[in-house]
Amino acid sequence: MVGSYETFKEQVYKLSNIDLNAYKERQMKRRIEALITKNNFNSYDDYVIALRTDKDKYTEFINYITINVSEFFRNVDQWKLLENEMLPYLFENFGKNLKIWSAACSTGDEPYSLVMLLSKYIPMSNIKIIATDIDKQVLEKAQVGLYNVKSLAGLPNEFLTKYFTMVNDRTYQISDSIKACVDFKQHNLLKDEYPSNCDLIVCRNVLIYFTEETKDMIYKKFNKALKNNGILFVGSTEQIIQPQTMGFSSFRSFFYKKANEK
Repeated sequence: MVGSYETFKEQVYKLSNIDLNAYKERQMKRRIEALITKNNFNSYDDYVIALRTDKDKYTEFINYITINVSEFFRNVDQWKLLENEMLPYLFENFGKNLKIWSAACSTGDEPYSLVMLLSKYIPMSNIKIIATDIDKQVLEKAQVGLYNVKSLAGLPNEFLTKYFTMVNDRTYQISDSIKACVDFKQHNLLKDEYPSNCDLIVCRNVLIYFTEETKDMIYKKFNKALKNNGILFVGSTEQIIQPQTMGFSSFRSFFYKKANEK
């Protein structure tokens, strides 16, 4: 690829505030070069010019590098563990007005899954999820609440019939009652201030794309964002090595508890 990837990263940061240095370089560089080739550009410099002047190409680029893959109740066994063990723990320790943050929420499948699960135990009026993502476009999709059949594959049938309306044979609309429980906001995990005093933080299948140094920084920020004994729920490939160095203890598989601060 003609041009300097280092210069390209600097230009992307000026355009979007996304720091590509935080991502695993080989993986991200390969993805970007594939996108540049797909768009028939021969150099990083030409592609940057297009990103500055073509809104559609900029949107495509942001969606592509932020890797928005999501589905309802992804890795269903982990959600069963959340329901059967973590929720009773959270209710016992923090009551039923929980402060929950779904970080890097993509198209909303995860925070909406949380609302549906909580609705089995808490009145809807008591449920409020903070849901954030760096990608403004996916947040807009989340707020619309239209989903294809594929993303609903892991959804329990009780929730499909109760909270979704079929639009056509491939698309479903989530109910306004579920949408009302989620507060979507744009947020950059690398730069922006984190919510505070959270009881539960859910951030799954996102940090695998970051460098080890960046992951450590984010885990430490998550720790500060939690109450004492609060829970961090991570993805199936994101086990934290030596969680104690981040202020956590391993509570269950994929769930980490914040240690008490003295």
